Amino acid sequence: MARVLRGEIVWAELDPTRGHEQAGQRPVLVISHEVFNQRSGTVIALALTSREPAAGFPLTLEVRSTRLPKRSWVKMGQVRTLSTERLGKRLGRLSPEELARVLEGLNEIIGG
Repeated sequence: MARVLRGEIVWAELDPTRGHEQAGQRPVLVISHEVFNQRSGTVIALALTSREPAAGFPLTLEVRSTRLPKRSWVKMGQVRTLSTERLGKRLGRLSPEELARVLEGLNEIIGG
């Protein structure tokens, strides 16, 4: 696997899952730093959905800074640590401003 950078959106295989976790093959947003990704062999990522959510920010944020196959939203409540072996093709990268907004939403949820 090539190096994975913070802010990139990549395909990931999320199965097996349990309960309300996002399942299947879907895009995820990598939020962990490159040095963590490289040294640990894992990434910390947020699942994306193409189903328009009922909840808005800070629970979800529409991706607008990069072109994806479908209209998509980052789900801040769907945080996963994934082996880099689960990752596939790179789909795009968020703008620094949009990534900052995602991290702001995540921080609101976890209470930072």
